[in-house]
Amino acid sequence: MFPRFVDGIRPTVKTRTLLIRLYGKPYLRLDCGLGEAPFCDDSNILRFVDIVKQKFHKIDLGKGPSSHEVLDLEDAVSTTADIIGSKEDIVVGAKKGYAVLNQSTGKLRYIKKVWDKRDGPGKEERMRCNDGAVDSAGRYWVGAMNDPKVQEPTNEGVLFRLDSDLTLHRMVENVTIPNGIGWSADDKVMFFIDSPTKDIVAFDFDASTGAISNQRVFFHVEDEEAVPDGFAIDSTEHIWVAICGGAKILKVSPQGMLVGEIRLPTRMISCSGFAGDNLLITSAEEPEPDRHPSSAEYAGSLFMVHVGVKGLPSNKFRMS
Repeated sequence: MFPRFVDGIRPTVKTRTLLIRLYGKPYLRLDCGLGEAPFCDDSNILRFVDIVKQKFHKIDLGKGPSSHEVLDLEDAVSTTADIIGSKEDIVVGAKKGYAVLNQSTGKLRYIKKVWDKRDGPGKEERMRCNDGAVDSAGRYWVGAMNDPKVQEPTNEGVLFRLDSDLTLHRMVENVTIPNGIGWSADDKVMFFIDSPTKDIVAFDFDASTGAISNQRVFFHVEDEEAVPDGFAIDSTEHIWVAICGGAKILKVSPQGMLVGEIRLPTRMISCSGFAGDNLLITSAEEPEPDRHPSSAEYAGSLFMVHVGVKGLPSNKFRMS
């Protein structure tokens, strides 16, 4: 069963060194098929997407939930990033690759499709982009996976890197559900998740070239029925990772230790992102509503939890 709270965070519970917060009320009650990519821009506008229902959501956090707006999209969009020098247009990972999205009209314009002849017939149709993030040099890293609307995910996914001159690089191959991309504060380590492995892995990162090396496991999720999904990194370098199927966010220390947990009233937690010292959390549809009716009640909603720490500064895509 899930806690049925109506007034936000209850008093914390300490179990040895693990700090647990129980949270129940959504910031915005929705029915997203797959809410993802919560991101707060320089104007305090929160945006996020619904990949499955092809929606683009925006909220002015200064005005609150009443300012919620939704745009219909012509293709599924899964990740977004600001572009240096642009306010209306942002860059996104979409069904076929990288595109520019106008935030007022919802119109998409592809700037780099990611599949070519080497991939054989049908790959563009059976794949879509998933999670993504921009590094300190303005390069946009986006993972691609099998589109669940077409087929079950296999390990033919790829983690791509798009440079400012629109040169495309295949950085990690043979992944299944690429998620959670981010960097340490000193820019020497990149973190990445392939969800079915249940691992957050770390790479040595060369910020000058964008090269990665020396892959190793940083943190492993010990949950038989759940997997790590998207994450955000705070200013103290703790990782706040969504546990899809587990109804929670885990807080992982810079040493790779579990030090905190936010429990939520729906199982399919998908991603997290910072807005000031609040954590915004997206969720997805409950796949087994008869078995988990309490989870289904708030499935697909957006949550906001005050965590008392800000996120690391986000980077913008540098497009030549």
